[in-house]
Amino acid sequence: FRGKRCVCLKVLDSGLLLVSGPFAINGVPLRRVNSAYVIATSTTVDMKSVSVPAHLDDNYFSKSSADNVPKDKEGEFWQTDGKAAVVSDKRKADQKTVDAGLLKVVAATPMLKQYLNAKFSLNNNDRPHMMKF
Repeated sequence: FRGKRCVCLKVLDSGLLLVSGPFAINGVPLRRVNSAYVIATSTTVDMKSVSVPAHLDDNYFSKSSADNVPKDKEGEFWQTDGKAAVVSDKRKADQKTVDAGLLKVVAATPMLKQYLNAKFSLNNNDRPHMMKF
């Protein structure tokens, strides 16, 4: 999701940021992001009306111990059996819950939907130290 704009929902106990697109606008799901990969902008979103469920913490995003089993052979590691990654129903429901509140705030703020949908990139002639984000 490099180059996409998103909304920071909260700072987790590990120091990572919980962000969301919202998914309906730019395709960024609920994710944990290291703050080193984030550029803060002067754009603000009023988060008072958005409720972030309390169970969205570091444990929610951690992999199960079955996913961390080391693979013995390279072929087994890369073998996917033609199946795509499956997103659980719980994550889909949580995404819809958070997006519902965010979409109301985005709709109430002029031009915020277009801003979140726009990609961010720098060119060779851009001077990031002189830009105001």
